[in-house]
Amino acid sequence: MTTEKTVTPSGGGTPAKAARARRGSTADGQLILTQRRIWIIFAALIAGMLLSSLDQTIVSTAMPTIVGQLGGVENQAWITTAYLLATTIVMPIYGKFGDVLGRRNLFLLAIAIFTVASAACAFSTDFWMFVVFRAIQGLGGGGLMILSQAIIADIVPASERGKYLGPLGGIFGLAAVGGPLLGGFFVDHLTWNWAFYINIPVGIAAFAIAWFTLTLPSKRATRRIDVAGVALLSVTTACLIFFTEFGGNAKHGWGAPETWLFGAGLVIAGSLFVFVENRADDPIIPLSFFRNRIFVIATAIGFVLGIGMFAALAFVPTFLQMASGASAAASGLLLLPMMVGLIGTSIISGQVITKTSRYRMFPILGTVLVGIAMVLMTTLTADTPIWLICVYLFVFGAGLGSIMQVVVLVVQNSVPAKDVGTATSTNNYFREVGSALGVAVFGAVFTSRLTDKLTDVFTQAGASSSDASSATATLDPAALNKLPSAVHDLVVAAYADSLAPVFWYLVPLIAIAFVLSLFLKNIPLSDVSGMVARGEAISGAEAEAAEAALAETAAAEAAAEDAAGQPRKYRSQR
Repeated sequence: MTTEKTVTPSGGGTPAKAARARRGSTADGQLILTQRRIWIIFAALIAGMLLSSLDQTIVSTAMPTIVGQLGGVENQAWITTAYLLATTIVMPIYGKFGDVLGRRNLFLLAIAIFTVASAACAFSTDFWMFVVFRAIQGLGGGGLMILSQAIIADIVPASERGKYLGPLGGIFGLAAVGGPLLGGFFVDHLTWNWAFYINIPVGIAAFAIAWFTLTLPSKRATRRIDVAGVALLSVTTACLIFFTEFGGNAKHGWGAPETWLFGAGLVIAGSLFVFVENRADDPIIPLSFFRNRIFVIATAIGFVLGIGMFAALAFVPTFLQMASGASAAASGLLLLPMMVGLIGTSIISGQVITKTSRYRMFPILGTVLVGIAMVLMTTLTADTPIWLICVYLFVFGAGLGSIMQVVVLVVQNSVPAKDVGTATSTNNYFREVGSALGVAVFGAVFTSRLTDKLTDVFTQAGASSSDASSATATLDPAALNKLPSAVHDLVVAAYADSLAPVFWYLVPLIAIAFVLSLFLKNIPLSDVSGMVARGEAISGAEAEAAEAALAETAAAEAAAEDAAGQPRKYRSQR
């Protein structure tokens, strides 16, 4: 970046200069973004992203045991839905508030909420108590995901951002396998509670890293905060999820009045939200975004991908445990090929985009790979060889890695620097809406089919209707292994027959994402980071010179104090 401004470290007295040196800022309060400081901040973001993404997946292999012990097989989709619902609701809030108030304190708050809720989940003794604390976890997890991506846009220009977003996407891939592996290990060797105990030290470490390294400016709101928009968006999102969850649930169904009560709430709240946002001074989701063609296409791709991605991730480990007879740990290990594919293409796509500034080919390639993987997964049976399942998962992961962080980069590059947090959160919001819809709808379809089939299995084995319902509600891998051989085989067949056909419903959605990706236009990537564009930071050669000047001034000051025989009260810290 070329600039005419001269940065001087002088002025403000010795204490002021020492304070600026410690926080790495110039005399007028601009953050000095040297490459070293960028990597330090990036380390804090990695810690936060790992904490959030790990918990999305660690429950998957532990879920059969959790619902078996707490009682709730017929409601198990709520474990994932509650987390996703809460995450989805708060994403736009974190994005907008980060733009208005600054991101550092919000990031620390998100870590704290997530860590405390993890401890509460570990001590839950009732299924619905557990679901409530999972939702509270989501309130923190949503902030960690959004703020990590937005802070990267603050400190790194779009032209170089791919090489940072790639590893962030790789963290999700690492968690996609590390989570199930840890969850499986805890179930097999300790208790399911350890899947949440583990978040406590990780959360404390992430908080400490962020506290000492995340030196970002705080702000004050200059316009009225869109409280009405926040409330209506939350109600709209909740009604949408409850509408789909109740509609696909055997206890309620699409004909139930309570289902359509939520449907009516969705229409009313959604209409009021659009009305309010049109008139808001500073809307939580600016409707002007939807006049931006690139933003709309990239966000639509993320929405459709979210439906298929989380529907598959939520239930594949369960299938591997119950239908293939794999242990909880083994079912997590079997996701390793997916991680390899996802991390590989995330990093490669980021590096290629940084070098060429061209991104359009990656969503096209990614949707093709995900579509192929979905078709292959429809063929899963209890007899499918493990190595073949691993191939399917590798293709699935490679497709996800080619899309996830690329669409975030595209969205951030398509809006002004002042709106980067809001745009990032809006894009993620629609992806998470898709995720919640995918888990709710397809989870409900899977659970409904499974409950009916398992009830039939136990009834045909001689159990009464009440005993069959009870056995179905408390069935976990340990209970499955204690069943007579004939009943065991019928249960395994029920799991396979219930899950594999669900993937056919996802194929048309991925086809839509592919068509959308064909219309995604390449535009030049900005070479100025968000904070520099807003006048909050300096970077490049200017930043290196400013930091060197601060260090030189501090050294000269220390030498003068030594010569005068005075104590060095104010030492600079780079």
